[in-house]
Amino acid sequence: MASATAPGKVILVGEHAVVYGRPAIAAPVWQVAATATIAAAAPGAGCTIVASDLGQALQLAEAGEDEPLAVVARLTLARLGVNSIPDWRIELHSDIPIASGLGSGAALSTALVRAIFAQLDRPAPPAVVSELVYESERFYHGAPSGIDNTVVAYGQPIWFVKGQPPQPFTLAAPMLLAIADTGIRSPTVLTVSKVRAAWQQDRARYEAIFDAIGDLVHAVRSALERGDASAVGSLFNENQALLKSIGVSCDAIDVLVNAARTAGASGAKLSGGGGGGNIIALVEPATAPAVHAALLAAGARRVIVTAFGA
Repeated sequence: MASATAPGKVILVGEHAVVYGRPAIAAPVWQVAATATIAAAAPGAGCTIVASDLGQALQLAEAGEDEPLAVVARLTLARLGVNSIPDWRIELHSDIPIASGLGSGAALSTALVRAIFAQLDRPAPPAVVSELVYESERFYHGAPSGIDNTVVAYGQPIWFVKGQPPQPFTLAAPMLLAIADTGIRSPTVLTVSKVRAAWQQDRARYEAIFDAIGDLVHAVRSALERGDASAVGSLFNENQALLKSIGVSCDAIDVLVNAARTAGASGAKLSGGGGGGNIIALVEPATAPAVHAALLAAGARRVIVTAFGA
């Protein structure tokens, strides 16, 4: 038997603009995770993938090309030189909310890929895992930037530019985030498609906004590397205003962002595709309890307080 885990993730800054070649910064969230476990099945049973949280049970030999978990499993076996379907039962579990901006799809696929490597007693380099998982991300996001699979596969904060090697980097000091779930499921493919349609109609305006977001991401990296939490919080607020200007915020996000700021967060913004999902708020140990309580009072379904860069 082999098993593997993969964390959730948040995009700190740069979402949407990252699809258009600007940088973004993302960090893993280890408080929520996906797990894959592989056990031998009876000879001739084939390979069954059971994802009870998704209500899925797939026979690998029969699953179509529209099933992302089956696609990534077949790609991984092929990458490892396995030409016939093994007799395995693969169990997948996740406590990452689906379509909430926490990278649930990437985490499930990453755990699955790592478990297959482990079952075959092979090392799983993060770059290879990320490459394989990217193929499944197409199903969840349509035209993914690749940031989700990258940060989940590497399991550490990364600087990401589409088409370039990711750059893991170190913060001067850990920082604290409150992550609040609006309770609104919002598949990233929908908001990415919405932004693309708007960009096609008014490229000059959207390119200028994406440039502004790109400049902001550079400023956030500098602030993280010198440990300036106050600057990071202010830049979160600027990023939220720019994301709102392209129509990916919503009333539920705005309510939680305002609640976090009022309760003492130095900055707050949506994280991920928008339209629902999660917001992130930068907090200090002294302000975290008040922000946590305020977010729940404002309607958040769940609040996770987590350190990143530790």
